[in-house]
Formats: sequence, structure tokens, C-alpha cells
Amino acid sequence: MTQQPRPQPGYANPLQAPGTDEGHWRAWDGWDKLPDLELPASGRVVAVAAHPDDEVLGAGGTLAVLAARGVSITVVCVTDAERSHTDGEDREDGGAAGRRRADGLRESLRELGAGSADIVRLAVPGSEVAFREDEVIAALDPLMRGAALCLAPWIGDVDGDHEAAGRAALAATRTASVRCLMYPVSMWHWARPDDPRVPWSSALRVRLPDTALARKKAAVERLTGRIGAPGPARQDTAGPLPGEIAHHLRRIEVVFA
Repeated sequence: MTQQPRPQPGYANPLQAPGTDEGHWRAWDGWDKLPDLELPASGRVVAVAAHPDDEVLGAGGTLAVLAARGVSITVVCVTDAERSHTDGEDREDGGAAGRRRADGLRESLRELGAGSADIVRLAVPGSEVAFREDEVIAALDPLMRGAALCLAPWIGDVDGDHEAAGRAALAATRTASVRCLMYPVSMWHWARPDDPRVPWSSALRVRLPDTALARKKAAVERLTGRIGAPGPARQDTAGPLPGEIAHHLRRIEVVFA
């Protein structure tokens, strides 16, 4: 079982604490020890995202590879990424910022070469996914039937919505007998190379060709422009901070089997 990271003194949770510099990850010698993932060459892949940017950050390059092969893609956004803070932008504009992020998802998918992907929005309120997992499972069940693969947020990511969306995807794929691979997003911030809290023994890598990496970089630029400028602290932004973006621009993506 994955160990949950403990908050650093003075911080409410590991996501608010200073994270691991990308330079440490780039210098890690563990990348070459990860087995390569063999992706499907046909069929349909369901990509589940707790928020409409998770699939780009965690698996955008993989989606670009799949789209280039002609694989059909269905993206399921569980929430519209509304802010949950009392002073957040969405509180002030009635959720318009969250809707803008969801509406802009098509632009990011187009950058990945997956502009024809089906998009399903479940519109579960942000920070409430764990309380509505049964509802999410029921929505995912019919989408998983006949799928070749599901990509979903990792259930150890230390983000409540990520973990709940991942659990729901696991439940739905088990019912449909579909393989589910889980991509980390927040983990790269709070974890460190060779971190014992991370299930490296079940990790697989996707090596991104130049075209897929370029597409992912363009998609990440698109989504960061859509999210807007972050606040001065980690909890003041609905999206990743600039230092965290670097974690998602590598030549390798990782999923857990």
C-alpha cells in the first residue's frame, strides 16, 4: 500500500509545501529502470480527468501518441475545476473561470492532435468528488464498455479530487474488464526520486517522440494561458505553479499499472 506523505511543519498539506525541483527528477537514474508501456494501436481509450487539465499534464504526450495512431479518445472531465477557496475567483464570478477552463479543453486537445476526441463533462462540483463517487462510477460505467484502455488520475496523488476520480475509474474498469493505468500529476511536486511512498515497482514509462513532446508543450502552454496568472501561494491558484509545469515537459510520462 502506498504511504501517504506527511505534511511538512508549517504547511497544511504536502501540496502547499515547497516541492522537489525538476532538476532532481531530470538527474534521476531511475528512468531507465522503468519498463516501456505498449500502447494500443487501435480501438478507443478513455482518459478520465478530475479537472480539465489533468489529462494534458499527466498524460498529454501519451494522448498525442494515441491520436497519431488513429486511436479514438474519449476525455471525461469529472469537475470543471472550480476553485474551492472562499476568496477564489470562481466565488466571485459564479463559476465562470471553471467553465472557461472546461470550454478551453478542446483547444488543448487540438494541440495534442486529438481535436476530434469526445468530451464528457460530469460537472461534479470541485472538492466534492469523494462524496459523489457512486455517481461518477455510474457515469463512467457505460463509457468503459468496449474500451481498449483507461487512463485515470493516480489514487495516491494527494489531491482529493484526483484520488476520488481515480478510484471511480478503477471501479468502472473492473466492471467492464478494461485495463486502467493511473497517471500522477501532483506527485512530482511532493515526492522525490526513489521515494518509498511511490509504487515504482508498478510504474511504466511512455517515451515521447519529438512530435508528441512538441504537441504536449503546445497544449501545456495553451492551458496555462487559459488558467491565468497564479497567486502568490500554492493554495491561491486553481492550476499548477510555474515550477510545477517543468515536471510535465519531460520526454517521458509515467503511469502506474
